[in-house]
Amino acid sequence: MASSFVIACVGKPSAGKSSFLNAVTDASAKVGNFPFTTIEPNQGIAYYAIPCPCATHNLTAQCKPRHGFCRNGQRHVPVRLLDVAGLVPGASEGRGLGNQFLDDLRQAAALIHVVDASGTTDDQGRETRGYDPVEDIRWLRSEIEQWVAGNVERKWGGTVRRHVATGASAVDTLHAQLAGYGTRREIVQRALDAVAGRVGLAIERWDAEALRMFIARFLDLRFPTVVALNKIDMPDADKNIAAIMRRYHGTGGSGSGAVPVLRDGVSEDNIVLTSALAECFLRKMASQKYIAYTPGSDDFQTREDEGEGADGELREMDEKVRRRVENIRDLVLFRYGSTGVQEVVGRAVGVLGYVAVFPVKSVVNFGASSSSSSSSDGGGGAFRDCVLVRSGTTVREFARKLHSQAIDEGYAGAETVGGVQLAEDDVIVAGKNNIIKYSVSG
Repeated sequence: MASSFVIACVGKPSAGKSSFLNAVTDASAKVGNFPFTTIEPNQGIAYYAIPCPCATHNLTAQCKPRHGFCRNGQRHVPVRLLDVAGLVPGASEGRGLGNQFLDDLRQAAALIHVVDASGTTDDQGRETRGYDPVEDIRWLRSEIEQWVAGNVERKWGGTVRRHVATGASAVDTLHAQLAGYGTRREIVQRALDAVAGRVGLAIERWDAEALRMFIARFLDLRFPTVVALNKIDMPDADKNIAAIMRRYHGTGGSGSGAVPVLRDGVSEDNIVLTSALAECFLRKMASQKYIAYTPGSDDFQTREDEGEGADGELREMDEKVRRRVENIRDLVLFRYGSTGVQEVVGRAVGVLGYVAVFPVKSVVNFGASSSSSSSSDGGGGAFRDCVLVRSGTTVREFARKLHSQAIDEGYAGAETVGGVQLAEDDVIVAGKNNIIKYSVSG
């Protein structure tokens, strides 16, 4: 059992999107380790890092994830990243690979927008100096709004007539129009609630401005976005970063209808400083045994750092390589705390409101759940499975998600750590009901 959502990675040419994808995906991982039956050519696997319960229960040696991996009590859960093509201004009018770009977005649950914070590439990705990266954030959102609004507006007159004729509710009418964007009815309802005080609920009275206002709130919820401000260690990045943070200061939190207060679809809380090239280089040096480095950490270890009596596992670096890794240490790791790329993945999962759940066969030794264990995968071990689900999912809904026939249809109860019995309508949230054993009849 695996999480099925996809996070789309977008960015103009030369913003660093390819480097970012290389930095967060595991190119050396075997296909058999992926919990997904099919990985499309433009998709990759990144890892969402969370504390693993194996550390709390002193079972790190017995922790054997079926998918992803666990290292020193940190669980790395695989999530899919989609490499979206053709991001240039005019995409909503088919410019570049605009049609493919916008169609790809339908698959995405959230967006990671890789932005060149150095200002050394223009809106087409051409080399320049002094470009304002805020423009990239603005026009990305503008393209998506124009795409959705254009599609809805072309059919709006007929939609309103059918709404009046059939007496359908406003939310059902709007959901029917927006279903092609892979949206849930709950998102449409929240967007409608957020604008109801300004535009009213009678959609037959809406003008073009009211419709656009609703679509903007709908997009805030449908495509939550994390901005990866990339190339932070390049000249001019500092002043651009400061200007961006000033522009989006105070955004985030919730407005009416629990819709975040955003600007250009962006929240201050979801802007992350990154250096994808630094991460790629550190990973390369680690794979070649020049340094010991854990992705997402704030430092690395060299042969010299090992000190006297070291066993010599790390190799000696030449002066050129040494200068480069020390520059990364000084300009990125010590200054910002990390290269930022792992944090971006964590934020992208976080904006979706997903939490990790560990289905187990026993709440004593935390073995694999009977629904997912098989003789072909080797069996054994603790905390074999980890599934990401929306916060607020009920215990019974999760049973259905795990295995509808074996668990849902034969459902006989559920319990968590300490043998605490769970009701069917108990909810799964961060820090509560995150380890579950199901009992089935027959």
